[in-house]
Amino acid sequence: MNSPDRPRATTSRNATVLAVCQGLFTCAISIDLTLTALTGWQLAPDKALATLPFALITVAGALVTWFAAFLIQRLGRRWSFVLGAASCCVGGLVSVWSVFHAQFWTFCMGTALVGVFQAFAQYYRLAAADAVAEEAKGRAISTVLAGGVIAALVGPALAAWSKDWFPATLFSGAYLVVALMGLLSVLTLLLFYRDQAVTVVADAQAHAPARPLARIVRTPVFMASVANNVAGSMVMMFIMTAAPLAAVACHHGIDDGAAIIQWHLMGMYAPSFFAGRLIQRFGLGRVLLAGLLMNLGCAVTAMSSTSLPAFYVALLLLGVGWNFMFVGGTTLLAQSYTPSERAKTQGLSELMRYGATVVATLGAGPLLARFGWQSLNLAILPILLLSALATVRWMRVQRSAGAALATGLR
Repeated sequence: MNSPDRPRATTSRNATVLAVCQGLFTCAISIDLTLTALTGWQLAPDKALATLPFALITVAGALVTWFAAFLIQRLGRRWSFVLGAASCCVGGLVSVWSVFHAQFWTFCMGTALVGVFQAFAQYYRLAAADAVAEEAKGRAISTVLAGGVIAALVGPALAAWSKDWFPATLFSGAYLVVALMGLLSVLTLLLFYRDQAVTVVADAQAHAPARPLARIVRTPVFMASVANNVAGSMVMMFIMTAAPLAAVACHHGIDDGAAIIQWHLMGMYAPSFFAGRLIQRFGLGRVLLAGLLMNLGCAVTAMSSTSLPAFYVALLLLGVGWNFMFVGGTTLLAQSYTPSERAKTQGLSELMRYGATVVATLGAGPLLARFGWQSLNLAILPILLLSALATVRWMRVQRSAGAALATGLR
């Protein structure tokens, strides 16, 4: 007879395993993001194509994320996540081969496979949230994202350490480390991760017919989740992509630009150690609004000064703001569907987030060149306003529902 504590122990272990896998993913992707543009410049037959391998990481992730949600539903999380991690391993090895043989187009295939890994890895946090009760979802999501804290610092260091392993082929050693991160993820998932049933709030939800996607999209909880996930990620990528270029344009050093991004990455992941507890103590709505205010603080700081301390403060606020919006938005997303609606709801949400991220990544450089750093930060304010309106609307609906429930119990 199974102990009642066994499901709880499995849930805790799975969250830890997913946090480790999140760390391995962050290491792999940070190595690719650090060196891929430079490698593309080395291999491209036309230098105008140099950034194509870098762009394919995000594009491949955007294309695969919708299908990944349905594959997870069909195969289960364990084998789907293994498939995603195996894609990273193969992609890293293809990249190594391509660098050794100076083959640009196969290198593009390798980076695209890492993008496939990224698509599956984005579901780690949702897998943890789906396995726990509603009040514990924020903490489960935070636990998984916390795995990226050390990796955010270790990844760039690994890239610098391994890029010269094979002196005749610069950067090939770093892509071998990417393959190793994928292999370690595969082994970790096979040895320690176990699929679990989705935890539902009420038995009625488990047997309710699936709603059309158009109806789910119109619910305040889904709209607020997408507003925070999409807006938070779009604003973060928009400003983060442009920040090193802006710092150099403001007469700061290249090393300063790298340090700003490293500080920003700490802001992105370090709050994961306590974001879940903040949600439980102060409420989800307040944490979401705090994230929005921090992003606003980033814009105000960046528009007020171009000094090096201002860049550090702005990018730190941007990272923490993203974390609060992302953890909170994911918590809302996990509350917006029943088990039968999970795949299509998660798939649509991630597809929208990826699409917005692609637009932000591609648009940041040209807009910075044309309009400048202050104007770029000014441009994020309407996005934050829309997100705030969706969040406040959901909070009002929640408050009204709570008041109606309290009245009914009297």
